[in-house]
Amino acid sequence: MPIPNYSLKQRAWIFIQRFWQPTTACMGCMPGSFGNLLSAAHWSLALQTGLVTGLLALLLSLTPIGRLFRNRWGNALLVGLLTAFADAWSHPNHFGFRHAEALVTGLISAILVLAGSFLFEDRARRVRAAWAWIVGGR
Repeated sequence: MPIPNYSLKQRAWIFIQRFWQPTTACMGCMPGSFGNLLSAAHWSLALQTGLVTGLLALLLSLTPIGRLFRNRWGNALLVGLLTAFADAWSHPNHFGFRHAEALVTGLISAILVLAGSFLFEDRARRVRAAWAWIVGGR
């Protein structure tokens, strides 16, 4: 399998996307109330999960596995797995069985990746079309 040839700009985008998606998923899956959104400790854990996921994705972009980032479903699978790993590594489980929180966070991250791929592909064509429909096509 050949190693994918990503430019520096594409690798930066790989890191940025694989940073915000797990961070958002981690914040959403942490147990507690909406008050946790203001908690520095929870933000620290979520940012750590996002950073680890982003760095792992960046490293994988240097390998043949990095070709999965070009496929919508492969990308979601890979990011979900990386997020689950990073979440399990970042902090202890707060849910029922072992690594349950990490698996839920990975699943939410994969869903965010899929949603983002559908919404933002082709320079956010679907978002722009929906906005035009809402405002009456002006």
